[in-house]
Amino acid sequence: MGRGKIVIRRIDNSTSRQVTFSKRRKGLIKKAKELAILCDAEVGLVIFSSTGKLYEFANTSCMKSIIERYNKAKEEHQQLLNPTSEIKLSILAKGGGNLKAATAEPPRNI
Repeated sequence: MGRGKIVIRRIDNSTSRQVTFSKRRKGLIKKAKELAILCDAEVGLVIFSSTGKLYEFANTSCMKSIIERYNKAKEEHQQLLNPTSEIKLSILAKGGGNLKAATAEPPRNI
């Protein structure tokens, strides 16, 4: 038999909230480890408690390399979504036709 559903809302009692945070943090880190092992994924997890304490997990040598990779990928993704004026000029110079059509964002599937 499964457990009953709980209402997801802030826990008022600070002791209960801290106990729940600790248990769920451990569970989340366990899931991150499993994901890294089962799927050969590079996983980085950063958690800050309500008191500001840092907890982190990285399955590779260091979190810094994961964050650098994330920032690089995010920057590349932003360049694809929002082409710079250089790219727009390049499209026009190559006879790319309609600049609006060439630089318009694709429809998003939600």
